[in-house]
Amino acid sequence: MSALMKRALWLAVCLKRSYHAGIFSSLHLGLEKSPGHRITFLRRYSSETGKDTVDMSLFPVENIRNFSIVAHVDHGKSTLADRLLEITGTIAKTDHNKQVLDKLQVERERGITVKAQTASLIYNHKGTNYLLNLIDTPGHVDFSYEVSRSLSACQGVLLVVDANEIDLKNADPERVENQIETVFDIPKGDCIRISAKLGTNVERILQEVIERIPPPSASTQDPLKALVFDSTFDHYRGVIANIALLGGEVCKGQRIASAHTKKVYEVNEVGILKPNEQPTHKLYAGQVGYLIAGMKEVKEAQIGDTIYLHNQPVEPLPGFKSAKPMVFAGMYPVDQSEYNNLKSAVEKLTLNDSSVSVHRDSSLALGAGWRLGFLGLLHMEVFNQRLEQEYNASVILTAPTVPYKAVLSSAKLIKEHGKEVITIINPDKFPDKSVVAEYLEPTVLGTIIAPDEYIGKIISLCQTRRAIQKDLIYIDDHRVMIKYFFPLNEIVVDFYDALKSLSSGYASFDYEDAGYQPADLIKMDILLNGNPVEELITIVHKDKAYTVGKALCERLKDVIPRQLFEIAIQAAVGKKVIARETVKAYRKNVLAKCYGGDITRKMKLLKQQAEGKKKLRKIGNVEVPKDAFISVLKRQTDK
Repeated sequence: MSALMKRALWLAVCLKRSYHAGIFSSLHLGLEKSPGHRITFLRRYSSETGKDTVDMSLFPVENIRNFSIVAHVDHGKSTLADRLLEITGTIAKTDHNKQVLDKLQVERERGITVKAQTASLIYNHKGTNYLLNLIDTPGHVDFSYEVSRSLSACQGVLLVVDANEIDLKNADPERVENQIETVFDIPKGDCIRISAKLGTNVERILQEVIERIPPPSASTQDPLKALVFDSTFDHYRGVIANIALLGGEVCKGQRIASAHTKKVYEVNEVGILKPNEQPTHKLYAGQVGYLIAGMKEVKEAQIGDTIYLHNQPVEPLPGFKSAKPMVFAGMYPVDQSEYNNLKSAVEKLTLNDSSVSVHRDSSLALGAGWRLGFLGLLHMEVFNQRLEQEYNASVILTAPTVPYKAVLSSAKLIKEHGKEVITIINPDKFPDKSVVAEYLEPTVLGTIIAPDEYIGKIISLCQTRRAIQKDLIYIDDHRVMIKYFFPLNEIVVDFYDALKSLSSGYASFDYEDAGYQPADLIKMDILLNGNPVEELITIVHKDKAYTVGKALCERLKDVIPRQLFEIAIQAAVGKKVIARETVKAYRKNVLAKCYGGDITRKMKLLKQQAEGKKKLRKIGNVEVPKDAFISVLKRQTDK
């Protein structure tokens, strides 16, 4: 192995028999080899045909491979995708090819993938041309829904494992291979050692994809049946649907129908992504591409929908399981006159990111808006950033919260809601203890994998988050896997950052839903000069009320700009104030003009100033910066 390798990636081509998106720690992937299809072709063919229309009939089902790249965040998926695009001639080889498939501005700024992207590669293997459809997926658990949807269009995946830079003294390739075999049940002999950065051994991946991954099960003789697995909105052409053809063929001019809306459309354009849109005459069974059919309304293109010829109905595909929001936050326009524009922007963005749930809401302070559900805090921040960058929308996001439940004891409330157990996604609607028999909070089963030298710090961190240990297993002599039951609200904001910090970046963390458990919860209000701030209402465990309240007040003190009057920041449970901080007022030196004389004159000036400050405090409006709602919730790094 070359000593020049800066990064070694172990890569296994795996069938997605029992893949659970986002939960890599409990991932079990079976590996089977399918016989390679060797069909003699008269001429070599590659993606270097430029912008000429590709004849998709040259690629029968047996010569198609649909695969995805999956890994943890920042493990080199996009770098590997860049090399695969270069090797197949899909893009020109230059030094500027970095994150080619990451088209969003937010992805390039943050250096992470947040949106799955598709690219069609053409590669000649043993004299036969193959169509390889690659989907580059996000790695952060907040975008696991993108991964699960992408896999619906694939027959296999590449699992990328970062094994550190091998020229460093702490690199241990053999140990990492043994861990792969132990944790994922993938024989270490099937791992491919590569350097995606330098391109070393990357071409072998394409050969193994063809040899190991089976072709899709589809036939051109069947009626058209296409799965919409992703979609985007173009201001000029309407909805662009990414489709996987599970049967039949589709071309421009055909009349198609949607199984979801029953509406009929005429196909305006079909094509493949290389990675930019390249129109083709036709798409055939087993292929992955895009379709434009004049869908102008966002609601017309549902992800998971089935497309078929209008005169040849088919049994709709089961679609996708709805994403389960883990974090909720209120969203309001900075200016209410922008409500309709923001509504349109939210609708178009949720078409592109269907894992976001939307409910209309209103606030006395902020006006009409929405209560949005996200898969995590990073997901929420990225959604907000995309609104600003792609739609020039300026919004206020309230403090994030998780969905709680309450078992009602009041017959009146049970009749009013029509059920005994209600779900609370807005803290302002949190019912009083007097009408509730029991509060329930969401919990998750978290899995942490880390070097054993960090066990003590990790256990201490988990204990501060009210976690209950379930299991502790040594994967090998130096690495341990710990499982904990966590209250979701204890990990959703900053647990991942704290874990990475105390483990020098070596610990990984994933979680899955573990249902609801009883908890002693209370509603805590934040008051500014005695006035409650609805957007900062927080639900906390009774035992942590003082700690959380004090921390919130301290952080608010740092983010609220000083005014001409004093600002009292208080955390209160009911009518009891449990924590307080004060933002001191700007103060003019009214005694500067006094050069001696009677002390009563100085006292008179100070008294007049104090009365003026008191009056200002009564009529002054305390403005909270819009980014404060997230920043005040973030804890300091746990020691």
